[in-house]
Amino acid sequence: YVMLKRILTVFILVSFIFIQCSNSITGPKEIRQLTEIEKKVVASSERFGLELFAKINESEGDKNIFISPLSISRALGMTLNGAEGETYDAIQSTLKFNSLTNQEINEAYQTLIQLLTQVDPKVIFQIANSIWYKNTMQFEDEFINVNKKYFDAEVAGLNFNDENSVNIVNNWVKENTNGLIEKILDAIPDYAIMYLINAIYFKGTWQYEFDKNQTNDDTFNLPNGEKIICKMMAQTNENFSYFSNNQFEAIDLPYGDGHFSMTIILPNENTKIIDVINQLNSDNWNNWLNNFEKQMGTLQLPKFQIEYDLTLNDVLKSLGMENAFIPELADFTRLYKPGGIFISNVKHKTYVKLDEEGTEAAAITSVELGRTTIGPGGFYMRVDRPFIIAIREHNSGSILFMGKIIEPIWSE
Repeated sequence: YVMLKRILTVFILVSFIFIQCSNSITGPKEIRQLTEIEKKVVASSERFGLELFAKINESEGDKNIFISPLSISRALGMTLNGAEGETYDAIQSTLKFNSLTNQEINEAYQTLIQLLTQVDPKVIFQIANSIWYKNTMQFEDEFINVNKKYFDAEVAGLNFNDENSVNIVNNWVKENTNGLIEKILDAIPDYAIMYLINAIYFKGTWQYEFDKNQTNDDTFNLPNGEKIICKMMAQTNENFSYFSNNQFEAIDLPYGDGHFSMTIILPNENTKIIDVINQLNSDNWNNWLNNFEKQMGTLQLPKFQIEYDLTLNDVLKSLGMENAFIPELADFTRLYKPGGIFISNVKHKTYVKLDEEGTEAAAITSVELGRTTIGPGGFYMRVDRPFIIAIREHNSGSILFMGKIIEPIWSE
């Protein structure tokens, strides 16, 4: 849906960069100023979030999009502590942390989370991290200890051959998203040796709630011109924070004491949403936020709830992390000295519900690490992409059949 996508486009960005405490739309409560290192991390995280969203939007077309760059960044931040050499450089660059040391990144992650989770007592904002590893392998103590210290990560070894291990991980996911996301794993493949998982849960009540009696059935326009019925909320308020230019109008809806908010950008009828998305860089974004002003107005906003999931491998590769996914190039020797470790999958799941009372949202990001070799002298082959087959006769060398398998199909 066009309007849903407009709402979600900006909400995922706001959920990641609301830590910019100096913005003019920030609430009245006094909180400590960010350190210079924290400011750099915030600026880097903002650039990463904007680029990440733009890349995902390129491939998702007219589909709904709802991601948490903050969750993705946290999971990759833990993974960074195990990377070395060019792999470290690639992840660091993708996260836009080029000017920061590993120690500065870890310390800023730690202090910013402490700040965010305590800034507004009327808003529930929780972050949890965990590391689950194959208990037949020994990993570097420094890697484990750093992630325990700076990410407060729960660390546990599991028997990856035991089916119950999937349930243990998924139960953690469910618990740390307040039941909004029930699982991240369907099964643990043979090559998997570790999962680094971040969970985020957010629940905010509107500072100015919508009156349920003002919610009515209304029409909503789809990209193809079709009209559908939606539940449209309505509110008139003299304290709306509003901004408009020749391409869009925008409103900022605060939660709780005003330190968290949802910013909604609505492109004009003659402006394509992609044209606005293409302008979502740090300079424009901050300029727009600084131009919000309190005004009297009426807002109509549809209720919605959406579940979204995405495998981020291709997106992260396109942002510069390709070598971390290539077994022959990946270097995670700070995590496992013998080497042979690579990122096999990065999965992301989210949930959001918006109604008259406020917003409830959750996100899970899982970085799956795989091992390229089974043991000394062994090799690893995983046929998980298009492949070629040939049936041949050895004596004559004749090829009887040959094929290209793009999509393996099975039926009983």
